[in-house]
Amino acid sequence: MAKNDLQGTLDLLVLKTLAHAGTLHGYGIVLHIQRASDELLRVEEGSLYPALHRMEQTGWIASEWALTETNRKAKYYKLTAQGRKQLQQAEESFDLLVKGVRAVLRYA
Repeated sequence: MAKNDLQGTLDLLVLKTLAHAGTLHGYGIVLHIQRASDELLRVEEGSLYPALHRMEQTGWIASEWALTETNRKAKYYKLTAQGRKQLQQAEESFDLLVKGVRAVLRYA
């Protein structure tokens, strides 16, 4: 799998998480992905935060600082309209990728 495919998968997971859960801080995104995948997927914070920064720069997500439930300052992220469009495209691309991988696995 090419690096862009892996990066695209992380983007897809983050965008889908924000579409489902609404506004979350980075650690909340990590927890949601972990729980939603029945602990099969773990996103390292070292991968997540550069991805969040990049997605914010592209306009797919927006952020604002707020206090967490434990009164700690954290950056909260939410999906933008442009991010919703990207999510749809990413889901379609991922579906094609999975279809292609399945075809190869059946063939081999």
